[in-house]
Amino acid sequence: MSQSKQDIFLELYEPIHDKFERFCRARVYGNMEHGDLINETLLVAFEKLDTLKSKDAFLGFLFGISVKILSNNHKKLTERHLNPEDKSSYKAPSENNTELDAEIHFLYKALSELSEDQRECLILFEITGFKIKEIANIQNASEDAVKQRLKRGRKRLSEIMTFESELKTGR
Repeated sequence: MSQSKQDIFLELYEPIHDKFERFCRARVYGNMEHGDLINETLLVAFEKLDTLKSKDAFLGFLFGISVKILSNNHKKLTERHLNPEDKSSYKAPSENNTELDAEIHFLYKALSELSEDQRECLILFEITGFKIKEIANIQNASEDAVKQRLKRGRKRLSEIMTFESELKTGR
C-alpha cells in the first residue's frame, strides 16, 4: 500500500518541525511574521515535494525555500518604497513582556545587522544546532568558509550587543 503525498510530507516534516521553527523565528526579524514564513514555506515545499532528491535533504530543502521567500518579500518591500530596515513593527517572540523577551528582541535585532551569510550560519549553528559540515552543505560553501563566518559573525554580534548594552546603561 503506497503512502499519499500528504502522509509522506508529514512523515518528513514532523521530526524536524522544532528545528525549522527555531530557524524561521531567528531568521525573519522585522521582515515578516515567523508563522507566515513557515506556512508559505510548507505550502511551496508540499507543491514541489516531487523535486526533492533525497529524504535526508528535506530540512535543507525547507531552508532554501524559506530563504527565497524572505528574499522575495524583501524585494517587494523595496519596490513599494517601504523601508525594509524599519524594525518598528517587530513583535516580541511571546505575548509576555518579560526581561527574556527583551533580550531575545535585542538578539534578533543584532542578528539582523549581520551579513546574510553570517546571520544564517549563526542561526543554523547556535540556534538550530546544525554541525559545520551540515551548514556547509546547506550554504553550498566549504567548512572553512562556515568556520570563518561563525568566527566573524560572533565577533560582530558581540560588538553590536556590547554597543547596545552601553547605550542602555548610558556609558
